[in-house]
Amino acid sequence: MPYKPIESYGIIGDLHSVALVGNDGSIDWCCLPSFDSPSVFAAILDDRKGGFFKIAFQHDSSYRQLYLPETNVLITRFLSAQGVGEVIDFMPIVPKGHHKQAEIMRIVNSVRGTLQCRVDCQPAYDYARAEHTVEVRPEGAVFQAPGADFALLSPVRLAQQGAAVHGSFVLAPGEQAVFTFRHGQPGEGGKLLSRPTNGRAALYRTTKFWRKWLNKGRYEGRWREMVERSALVLKLLTFEPTGAIVAAPTCSLPEEIGGVRNWDYRYTWIRDAAFTIYAFLRLGYKEEAAEFMHWLETRVQEKDAPTGPLQIVYRIDGSPEIPEFELPHLAGYENSGPVRIGNAAAEQLQLDIYGELIDSIYLYDKYVTQVSYDLWIKIRRMLSWVARHWESPDEGIWEVRAGRRQFVYSKMQCWVALDRGLRLALKRGLPNNREWLRSTRDRIYESIMKSGWNSRRQSFVQYYGSDALDASNLLMPLVRFVSATDSRMLSTLDRTMEELVSDSLVYRYEIGKGAGDGLSGSEGTFSVCTFWLVESLARAGRLDEARLIFEKMLTYANPLGLFAEQIGPSGQALGNFPQAFTHLGLISAAFCLDRLLKN
Repeated sequence: MPYKPIESYGIIGDLHSVALVGNDGSIDWCCLPSFDSPSVFAAILDDRKGGFFKIAFQHDSSYRQLYLPETNVLITRFLSAQGVGEVIDFMPIVPKGHHKQAEIMRIVNSVRGTLQCRVDCQPAYDYARAEHTVEVRPEGAVFQAPGADFALLSPVRLAQQGAAVHGSFVLAPGEQAVFTFRHGQPGEGGKLLSRPTNGRAALYRTTKFWRKWLNKGRYEGRWREMVERSALVLKLLTFEPTGAIVAAPTCSLPEEIGGVRNWDYRYTWIRDAAFTIYAFLRLGYKEEAAEFMHWLETRVQEKDAPTGPLQIVYRIDGSPEIPEFELPHLAGYENSGPVRIGNAAAEQLQLDIYGELIDSIYLYDKYVTQVSYDLWIKIRRMLSWVARHWESPDEGIWEVRAGRRQFVYSKMQCWVALDRGLRLALKRGLPNNREWLRSTRDRIYESIMKSGWNSRRQSFVQYYGSDALDASNLLMPLVRFVSATDSRMLSTLDRTMEELVSDSLVYRYEIGKGAGDGLSGSEGTFSVCTFWLVESLARAGRLDEARLIFEKMLTYANPLGLFAEQIGPSGQALGNFPQAFTHLGLISAAFCLDRLLKN
């Protein structure tokens, strides 16, 4: 089957993993039981081998998708001359601490007309590397693979076809069929079929959970629907057992069709998670911030690794080993290889993570609860490490693979780390080497103003000694490094608008200039950078420009309000999907712009 546009997918999840559901009723990506488990369905990475689970109506149809209001329960509608059918997709939520059965529930309804329906289920476990057996039973089908068993509970008779099963059925108006796909441990097989399923009850519980969670938020400003959808996405990307937050639930979706920038984002980046906590706090979700802080406390190492007290990314269970592999047997989305799992960026030095993290801790202390002394000891270790190493070159926020540089953004976030640490210590009377940290913080500031500013271009630049622009410098006023109306910042904003902005869309740096990432080809515009531009413009008093760019950017979301990492030349979604970084940027920009428009 042909590849669908990335933006044609919706997402469902259970706070352990997610599934991507195409607008044609096909689940083309799912890893069970967790975000970073091997895939079960991966047709989005190889339409022949990857595996899928499709339910569709056998009539010429047009498709529509929507969420049940204020939930992550997805409805795919099929509109045809014969009638209207719906597939309601969700992953059941159970109360924390209860036994969690990893499963996908699919409720098929005939809304109008008598409709011919078909179900096709073709798992391909472990990124299509593991073969499985198939056993069809009256209750459904069992798939047994090395390392895991799966079962499809079906109300209709299934037939085996190779490694897949399929079935056809008819629904009269008002009739319903419920299918449940379950993950189990090796040897569970038939037991997975023996456990009864109640689609109506599970749908009620799951809907109630999402609405109750969303109602804890306090955002009431403009663009509320988009902000709330972004909040629901961020919550979906939270791994409930540990509080970890993944950057995106997919791997190897390309930043350029046919290109090689294909990365695995199913892990917890300190940077992305810190920004996500900031977004949650703005919306009033304090519990998520507290859970992540608990996860974080166990990550700070007692002995410094080569990258310092923290590495930049971890698995969702907190383990640091994320070896990167290529899967040459998979073609990649639209033949965009290589397909990669794991991420070698875990070995990089990215100094900016300490600023983003300590800024979030500062806000956590301010809006949730005071940090404990034990956590402060760990924070103090990080501050001392930053003060000793801020002059080191690093790979930077964009994770370049072409050598370390003296990135301006990294230096700025080192300043943020020390500044917020000093403020926190002063506010709480916490012990620290105040004079040393303060003098180091001031040295960083002077260094950036001297070496990070290019007088010829009248702009802050990507790294010391370069003349290349970088959109990450738009964050300078957002982290209060400089005033949004400082002459240097205003000039940087103008240069950015001239060189990096295409209508409302922002490239993260000048292609062909600066550090680059060490890879061939190009990429799309980087969606979170557009939201940084909106917020920077708004803070500079250019509200009309900011609002227009924000409104235009919203039109690049898919019909469900979801954003990928990047936007391609024709407005298509590129990169992993949906991406936390983009949605938290939307929340921050909407919050800032709405507040300033009210004044």
